[in-house]
Amino acid sequence: MDSNKQDVGLNLLAIGIFAMTVSSLLSPILNISPFIPAGATFGILGLLTIDNLSFQSKGLTVFLDMFASKEQRQRIIHHEAGHFLTAYFLGIPIQAYTLNAWDALQSGYEGRGGVIFDSAELTEKPFDLAETRLTLDRFCTVWMAGVAAETMVYEDAEGGAEDYFQLNLALGMAGLAPSTYAQKARWGKVQATSLLERHHEAYQALVVAMEQKKSVEECCLEIQAHCLSESYSDWQQAA
Repeated sequence: MDSNKQDVGLNLLAIGIFAMTVSSLLSPILNISPFIPAGATFGILGLLTIDNLSFQSKGLTVFLDMFASKEQRQRIIHHEAGHFLTAYFLGIPIQAYTLNAWDALQSGYEGRGGVIFDSAELTEKPFDLAETRLTLDRFCTVWMAGVAAETMVYEDAEGGAEDYFQLNLALGMAGLAPSTYAQKARWGKVQATSLLERHHEAYQALVVAMEQKKSVEECCLEIQAHCLSESYSDWQQAA
């Protein structure tokens, strides 16, 4: 569970306890049976507990997504499009993508959704130190691309906590010292920003395609089509 979800869960728990306390005080005045508000409060608390223990708070995540603003939904699309585009250009196979918790739940994926990479082809290759380092650099760029995309469009980033977690986990498994994590994250963000700016037209087309929930194959075709138009524009300017 990410920190935002934990905060919301704790807030709901606090509200439930507060509501139960207030209802017990006001029930005699309002002539309401104390069992009604108490039952409702315990029911909510029970659902939160079951969701947390049995479903890793997926229910809470789906519930919160229902109240996401239009800007929040757009941020998610731009964030995930950053991951998608950089993975495409860096040769990391893309298996699927989802843009909210409900779609992720229906597709059998964890969390609030995102771009799912097919890394089997990469991990099945014989071990080679130079290739492993190159692969790690590619993933560092892709993980930081969501934050880079949000910053490029909105001048700040609200998402990315899970991306930083995955980055730090991979760097730790690769034997890098924790003191290098922040530097590697900055490097990945710079690389991602450069790639997104270089293929800005393709990125914008990808955002539209993901808004329309096109398939991975259709999204890749959109990138290819607009890469060609970008190359032609560059050639015209150079001429």
